[in-house]
Order: sequence, then C-alpha cells, then structure tokens
Amino acid sequence: MDAKLGLWIDHRKAIVVGITDKGEEKKEIISEVEKQDRRSGDSPLNGAYESLQKLADDSRQRAFTGQLNIYYDRVIAYIRDAKSILIFGPGEAKNELKQRLEVNNLGGRIVGIETVDKMTEPQIAAKIRQHFAE
Repeated sequence: MDAKLGLWIDHRKAIVVGITDKGEEKKEIISEVEKQDRRSGDSPLNGAYESLQKLADDSRQRAFTGQLNIYYDRVIAYIRDAKSILIFGPGEAKNELKQRLEVNNLGGRIVGIETVDKMTEPQIAAKIRQHFAE
C-alpha cells in the first residue's frame, strides 16, 4: 500500500485506514492473543489444583509476548509499504508496535503516536483524514 495510513491498535485488534489518490482502504486485523489462560472448573475435590495445571508466570509472559510479536508482524506485513504511518490507541500496543517497526527499519515512516480512547471505525477514518489534511 503506497499511501499515508493510520492505525488504531490495542492488543485485541488493529484497524488500518489507508488514504490514497483512489480513496480510502480499511482493514481490520484481529489478534488471537489471550492475556490470561482460560480457567478450568477443577476443584481440589475433583482433581488437580489450578496451580499444578497452569504455566509459571514467566512462561505465560513469554508466551503472551510471543503471540503479540506474531500479531505485530501481521500488522507490519500489511503496512510495510506505507510512506507515512500515524499510530494511535488506548494502551501500550502502539508503543510496542513502534518498537517493532524500528527493529524492522521502518521507524522513520512514523509521523505520530497518540493516546486515544476507544473509537468507532468512522471516527478512526476521520481522525486519519484530518491528520493528513493538515
């Protein structure tokens, strides 16, 4: 995508809006990352304790980080050809993506990083149009 684009991102999904001469192109990239493992219904009376069934905290964190990196790589694969990238979102995902872009030598294309709350797709598109119109 040889365009200016913006993306709203959190750990669950990324909404990418590209602005080209031909108009707008929208893409939603869903993350399959789970922050916490699903809890089973076991009790001490019915079977093994939960602590025996769960991975250690550091193992869970490594798995979570690995899943996030796969998600960020999918986002980067989609936005790789953009000339200018505006990144915004509510949490840490925007900064984590920025670091990942810098590792891939794409950090120079970032034109801004902003903290915003949840937004609808039309609000996201309007924010990106407004940013690149200035």
